[in-house]
Amino acid sequence: MASGRSRGSRSRRVSLPGVAELLRPPARTPGAQSERQASGRESHPQKITVYLSGPELIDLERARLALRSYGISVDRGRVVREAIAVLIADLDAAGENSLLAQRLRETTEGFG
Repeated sequence: MASGRSRGSRSRRVSLPGVAELLRPPARTPGAQSERQASGRESHPQKITVYLSGPELIDLERARLALRSYGISVDRGRVVREAIAVLIADLDAAGENSLLAQRLRETTEGFG
């Protein structure tokens, strides 16, 4: 076989949004924050790798344990997906005044 693939193998390519979708201005609706939902317990076909420092990983685990003490049992991936959904909803709603934009602006000053 010239392609180097065995018959019946699956492609590892994932479908990504196009440039127009990525660069589209966010919708600024009053309910944008409540509309954005993180995925729950389901199969996730896309994957990213995120590297954390030791203290960041401890903070993530501490957050997971705090949630468990409130009767909310979730894994670290679910905590991360929810945090991303909340931050992106805030970015959609508040733009450059969002918490994410403010924090990143503070940490990147002098680098650009």
